[in-house]
Amino acid sequence: MKVVTGVVGNDIHVVANRLIDISLGERGFEVFNLGVNTYLEEFMDAVIETDADVLLISSLNGEAEGWCRDLQILKSQYDFRNVVFMIGGNLVVGEVTAQEIVPRFKGYGFDLVFHQVDLNEGLDQLELFLKENR
Repeated sequence: MKVVTGVVGNDIHVVANRLIDISLGERGFEVFNLGVNTYLEEFMDAVIETDADVLLISSLNGEAEGWCRDLQILKSQYDFRNVVFMIGGNLVVGEVTAQEIVPRFKGYGFDLVFHQVDLNEGLDQLELFLKENR
């Protein structure tokens, strides 16, 4: 399975991005890592170009919401029915619970949302989601 990954917006957390890349590779995914400082449109273009099965966006600086609000609009421009959209990391700034954040990001168009969840737990959930929905 092909996965496009990278860090959204003005986030420069290179180490976390590399750990995600390595972890996905260890699990047998073919990874296309766009690196840091990636705009949402770049992610969408890469999904199309690589014919990816999964888009995994990460954010650690807490500014993902501002960069990802337009996902639903971009998804509507192309046929992404078979692509799983996942986001994880520290998604917002401030004291906000996952119970508040998850529905908000699902409303933006993400299938899987992990706010401050361990990387391996998130990837376990991705694999379970893929198994149940493919």
